Amino acid sequence: MAEPSAGLHHITAICGDPAENVAFYTRVLGMRFIKKTVNFDDPGTYHLYYGDAIGSPGTALTFFPFAGAPAGRHGAGAPVEIGLAVPPDALAFWAERLAEHDVAFERATRFDEQMLTFHDPHGIALQLVGTASAADIEGRAAAAIPAEHAVRGFHGVGVWTHALDGTAMVLEEGLGFRRVATADDRVRFRAGDGRAPGAFVDVRVDPALAPERQGVGSIHHIAFRAADDDHEMALRDVLTTHGLNATPQIDRQYFHSVYFREPGGSLFEIATDGPGFTVDETAEALGTHLKLPEQYEARRAEIEAALPPL
Repeated sequence: MAEPSAGLHHITAICGDPAENVAFYTRVLGMRFIKKTVNFDDPGTYHLYYGDAIGSPGTALTFFPFAGAPAGRHGAGAPVEIGLAVPPDALAFWAERLAEHDVAFERATRFDEQMLTFHDPHGIALQLVGTASAADIEGRAAAAIPAEHAVRGFHGVGVWTHALDGTAMVLEEGLGFRRVATADDRVRFRAGDGRAPGAFVDVRVDPALAPERQGVGSIHHIAFRAADDDHEMALRDVLTTHGLNATPQIDRQYFHSVYFREPGGSLFEIATDGPGFTVDETAEALGTHLKLPEQYEARRAEIEAALPPL
């Protein structure tokens, strides 16, 4: 058995207009814009990254923008809900802030945690979850958001499926999560002691759910942490032993990746903690320049001319 994953590494979703995406996540939610690059497989499409000060594992939320593309439909066979961690006493601040920015929200309690649920401008399902462990992580003041109320990274992610067994097998036997609670149609899985960013995966099980239709407002994939290349390949070996088809390791410049589709239909990834987002920019300069994968650098002028302004 490989060492368990420490939790979520990053989440990648599909948005519409890229400038609207940047405005919402930086000016409303106060996340740092840490990387402006392009899709490794499609250099005509941005890949935008947000996170804490340096995009630490467990904080990086990334987007592929497709302005004008059809909206997706949330459903089974995909990750659907993104939970962002804040200290419990920050929820009152966030309720006021969302209202000031005309963001409709609802209050909810799940697994004894209070949260605000809402959608971003392009339909991504978001939750601000009040969790005591968030107060142990230093916040970053930004966009009139005091440091003590700032988003501290991921709380977790909600995965929707028709049947639990296959998804549970991947989380428990493949990635080393523990099943810790059940509430209504959701089963909670936890990495480690639950205090690190991105420690929770909540699996919603409902055979009547319509299948996911991917589009704007959908989560493309979620990535789980591996400490290094050796850890990643050990986790890959466990998954393939359980009959899953996993890709070879792929160099994504900021991390190394292995992709696989879990039995419930969701696209999962394992991503290494390093080398990190400061491999091609200083921490102070993160997100300020268009960074291109090496294979596209010779086409910089062409790519820059085709990309919309942010």
